[in-house]
Order: sequence, then C-alpha cells, then structure tokens
Amino acid sequence: MTYTFQQFRENFTLAADPAVWMKAQTKMKPDPWQAAVLRSTASRLYLCCSRQSGKSQTTSILAAHTALFQKDQLILVLSPSQRQSSELFKKIKAVLRGVETNSFEAETALTCELNNGSRIISLPGNPSTVRTYAADVVVIDEASRTVDTLYRAVRPMLATKPNGKLLLLSTPAARSGYFWEIHKGDDPDWERYNIPADQCPRISAKFLEQERKSLPKYIFEREYFCKFPQEEESYFMENDILDCFVDKAPFILRGLEKNDE
Repeated sequence: MTYTFQQFRENFTLAADPAVWMKAQTKMKPDPWQAAVLRSTASRLYLCCSRQSGKSQTTSILAAHTALFQKDQLILVLSPSQRQSSELFKKIKAVLRGVETNSFEAETALTCELNNGSRIISLPGNPSTVRTYAADVVVIDEASRTVDTLYRAVRPMLATKPNGKLLLLSTPAARSGYFWEIHKGDDPDWERYNIPADQCPRISAKFLEQERKSLPKYIFEREYFCKFPQEEESYFMENDILDCFVDKAPFILRGLEKNDE
C-alpha cells in the first residue's frame, strides 16, 4: 500500500499520541486530565477518580494503544474479581475492534492476541495465580478494594521492563491498604491524579445535588469527591482514637530523674 505524506503524518501522529488517537477512535475530545494520563511517560500512575469520570475509558484507550502500536507487549488487567476484570477487558477489545486495520490473531473470553504479537489478559486479583507473568503494562482496577498481597505480587512483573507501566485506578475505600498509603504519601515515583466529579463535564451539577441529598455524606464524598472519610457507623472516630495516644516519654524520663535524686 502506498501512503501519501498526509496519511503518513496522520498515522505517525496517531501512533505517537494516544490522546489524539482517543479522539480519532471515540470522536470525543479527552478531558485535560485524560490527555495528561495518556501522554504521561511515568512508570507509576495513580488514578483516584469519581465514579463515571472516565478512568476506565482512559485506561482502555491506553492499553489498546500500547497493544496496537507496540509489538510483543503483554498487558494484564486485574480486579478484585474475574467479572470486574472482564468488564474492563471488554472495553479494551471494543476499542481495538473499532480499528479497521487491526485483526485479532487469537481470542478467548479472557485473552486476546493481536497480529503484532501483543497480548491482553484479564485475571482476577488473586496474588497466588498472577506471579508467573512478566508484563509491560499492569492495570489494577478497583485498586482500593484489592488486597495488599496482590500489589506486592505484581510489582516484580515490571522488573525487567524499563518502559513498563503500573496503573492503579479506583474510587476511595478504607483508610488502610496500599491504595490509601499511596494517596496520603509523597513518593515521587507516583504520578497522582485526583479527579472529583465536578471536574467531569459529563456529570451535571444537578445530578450531584440530587446525590448529595440522597446519600450519607461519607458515601457521597467517597463516590464523587475522592475522599477517604471514616464511615459514620464506626463506633470510634479515627481522630478520637489518635487523640488517645500521647508521647509520654518526657514525663516518664522526668519521673525517673526524680527517683534517681
């Protein structure tokens, strides 16, 4: 096939810029944060986002673009359950099916292989059954609801991949576990995105007001505003517990000094 210069330039742009490719494939202009994620060169991406903000769509585009434009890539999609992993997997395949020039070399309910050797595999978040892979891209969906042992099991998968990526995407959950620790930490290795619902143009202010009135405050803030609030049903509030701990070492030392006298 002979390409004109214009066609070559367009194809090169699509291959080089996933944000441009997203617009070409979905006919939707990515939100600024989506474009930033798609163009990021970071190896660790943390997406703490509102429900329906577009985090799954963004990740699907990124995974599909990587598989299509880079040969022999292995992309793993993990979630707390196989059903959840399969949902994101279906979105990735739907993106790939929209590309006229692409054809699957092989396909099952849980895997697909492209004719350039790239593979996408959907797995449940079981740390005991994912340890055999060396992956180029690892996506953990609903990361705040997966166990710490899964996170520890997948990190070594990227050890020999200089350009490998680990993506964590989720709404908040408990104030514990690796997703919470990354959220409150300052590790420079992580590129963090916190996207509340009011930054998503597809979620109206009217809808959010209805949700605010209908849901308990902690659920509303958790689902739509990327907050990790303590559930109001808890017997003891976290701040109250922390207030019970006082550094008494200076008082004890002064007491010992008096006794020595």
